[in-house]
Amino acid sequence: MNSLVLMVVGLAMVLAGYFLYSKFLANRVYRLDETYRTPSHEMRDGVDYVPTNKFVLWGHHFTSVAGAAPIVGPAIAVIWGWVPAFLWVTLGTVFFAGMHDMGALWASVRNKGRSMGMLSGRYIGARGRGLFLVVIFLLLLMVIAAFAVVIKNLLIATPTSVIPVWGAIAVAAVIGQMIYRWKINLLVTTVIGVVALYSLILVGDRFPVVLPDPILGMSPATFWIVALFVYAGIASLLPVWVLLQPRDYINGVQLFIGLGILYGAVLFSTPAVVAPAFNENVPADTPSLVPLLFVTIACGAISGFHGMVSSGTSSKQLDKETDGRFVGYFGAVGEGMLALGAIIATTAGFRTVADWEAVYSSFAVNGVGAFVDGGAAIVNAGLGIPASLSATILATMAVLFAATTMDTGVRLQRFVVQEAGELAGVRVNKGVGTVVVLVVAMGLVFSSGGEGDGGLLIWPLFGTTNQLLASLTLAVVAVILLRKKRNPLPVLIPLVFVLVMSIYALVVQLGTFWADQSWLLLVLDVIILVASLWVSVEAAAAMNAARKGSFDPESDEPVPTGTSAAGTGAAGASGGKPSKEA
Repeated sequence: MNSLVLMVVGLAMVLAGYFLYSKFLANRVYRLDETYRTPSHEMRDGVDYVPTNKFVLWGHHFTSVAGAAPIVGPAIAVIWGWVPAFLWVTLGTVFFAGMHDMGALWASVRNKGRSMGMLSGRYIGARGRGLFLVVIFLLLLMVIAAFAVVIKNLLIATPTSVIPVWGAIAVAAVIGQMIYRWKINLLVTTVIGVVALYSLILVGDRFPVVLPDPILGMSPATFWIVALFVYAGIASLLPVWVLLQPRDYINGVQLFIGLGILYGAVLFSTPAVVAPAFNENVPADTPSLVPLLFVTIACGAISGFHGMVSSGTSSKQLDKETDGRFVGYFGAVGEGMLALGAIIATTAGFRTVADWEAVYSSFAVNGVGAFVDGGAAIVNAGLGIPASLSATILATMAVLFAATTMDTGVRLQRFVVQEAGELAGVRVNKGVGTVVVLVVAMGLVFSSGGEGDGGLLIWPLFGTTNQLLASLTLAVVAVILLRKKRNPLPVLIPLVFVLVMSIYALVVQLGTFWADQSWLLLVLDVIILVASLWVSVEAAAAMNAARKGSFDPESDEPVPTGTSAAGTGAAGASGGKPSKEA
């Protein structure tokens, strides 16, 4: 198979999803209304609730959800062959991820920007909400801790990425001022930001930064992790427009340029895909394709973390409800493009099948490294960019996206801590909530020593937890649709598939953890499994009640006994036609 064919077919599929299927969802299922007053206007506070240009918000949303996962997942999953990974990424983006992300965004916007955890309390029940928050907390803990380790490893392995990674923070701060304070044209601002960012990449490639050992009494690994958590804590407390939003926006533009470079190199070099379509000789430690493929590739097909971002930050910044199609669905398309690029880089970036098999000699040992090495080889061959600079571009892209997901994760985890405090009757302010998040996450990261590799201890559960959260998010969206008397099938079919595969994977992993005597993972697996099954039962009951009950489609509230949905509100009282469904 020629990688150019793979690229063209894959891009055509995900773009068709945006231009065709997302319109159906927006107009017929979610019925987005341009006149609806969004929480960013209704609850505007200049910190979390900020009406935002849809292109800027898309960048914030896209880079927050992207991170390293759409690179790591596909880079590992191609060990089963490129066909299963390709199909799950493309079909998953079109029918699963875009629908999920836009649905979570819409549901939150219709509920004052509340997080999915809080929405589960309203639509599934109080017990469901508590268990939902447990799953969310564990997932965000995995993301924050593991991504800190991933970034640390990349900064050490690719010292040429240090200057552009940290310099991007200063660029983002200036971009925020240009957009919101100085009111400079967005196109001009974007060009300046991109030029500055790529100038930093050139500088970084020429002046790699290797830290002395020790530095300030710490090893380089410890120093980078502490620095990352300090940054993430500060960023999570600042008004979103000061740093997070402009940083994510300019990184989103940078990613598309990076993907353009990678795809352009494929266009000119047309490397052959050397990996097998279906790998019949997988290494002995490779688990079965079903169900593990569907949890190994989460981001890039469907991801519960996206629902947290959609309902945790993006819904508070959406200017018009109709912008949700571009921000939510096209955000998922962008991630699908990144996952597709990762598949091509890790299957066509090697000269021979033997070279590929040497790299993929064991399961789950390849990820960002395989993407950077394979992608750099393609870029070097196709565009003539020096191998070192090619690797710097791709490594910087991977680190920046992992960092944007990490700092957004800290902000979302702080929301979860505050919501848990609210349920317990304790008011937790932003500062205290952030400290709690940082202490717990850093405790996990350093639990196995000063090098910080403890952050990967519970990572084997990320895929299943993430996909379970996606199915539970879809359950909330399905209940809302049923209450509004709309067609729930575009949500219910993916919900059932993802839920079954996720629970199947959790059960399979139980046996693995027991055999390996990984008692921490075993206990967490049981907790997540019980919580998810419990919430699923509660959600099924809520959906059944919504299907049988009478609800006002305008307000999504139960209709009082003796009345009908058509007879509520001003239209019903006057005997006229019911008002347009919101």
